[in-house]
Amino acid sequence: MTRNLAIVPAYNEAGAVGSTVAEILQHTDFDVLVVDDGSTDTTSELARRAGAVVVRHPFNLGIGGAVQSGYLYAYEHGYDVAVQVDGDGQHDPRHIRMLLEHLRTNPSLDLVTGSRFLVRDEEGYRSSMPRRAGIRFFAGVLSLVVRRPVTDPTSGFRMVGRRGIELFARDYPHDYPEVEAVLLLHFHKLRGEEIPVRMRARTTGVSSINASRSAYYMIKVLLAIFVGLLRARPSIEAGDRAAVTAEHSI
Repeated sequence: MTRNLAIVPAYNEAGAVGSTVAEILQHTDFDVLVVDDGSTDTTSELARRAGAVVVRHPFNLGIGGAVQSGYLYAYEHGYDVAVQVDGDGQHDPRHIRMLLEHLRTNPSLDLVTGSRFLVRDEEGYRSSMPRRAGIRFFAGVLSLVVRRPVTDPTSGFRMVGRRGIELFARDYPHDYPEVEAVLLLHFHKLRGEEIPVRMRARTTGVSSINASRSAYYMIKVLLAIFVGLLRARPSIEAGDRAAVTAEHSI
């Protein structure tokens, strides 16, 4: 029987994490793991109360570290499919079934990403105009590098099979990881595709990438792409034990 896991990275998301977990459990047959990335509020307590297993970092590692902890958990507990779902309510759990169906009906795929920019109408949240311009720029750069259309490189709503779990458990970018993860997948010769989904405005909190940080963000991600083109990467073989281990409190 296939085992499926929803990985929910969360940092001070007490206002949204409970409803996010409840929606995932309501609309899917996925187990839910909330990775509390050093929150100072009641994120962990509310996530457990809603029905999630919780891994708690003793201090904040950032989104990349939180997501990698989730993939380590998925790998070590034998899950076959894992989906990332933001803890702030932006990702609609009802779309998880669409991602899973696309992954199952295309056996050559290793990753399916939900893209807000493939939706033909204007419904759904698409972020601010400056950020959309940056996303389009990175989408163009990545499409050239990976030689396939990429429309939403910053989407964190993505699902992987076992090979993707093994890869991301061992090697996952930090800081602003979504763009670099597309490169990582490509260089390991794993296949990914996008399907259209509608995003929602975040329930609580604000994005870490605001107007004043947009230029900094673009420069940093461009440097990360350049470094990613050059850096050595561990080989991933089916059945390998992840080289990286983490100490979790559950």
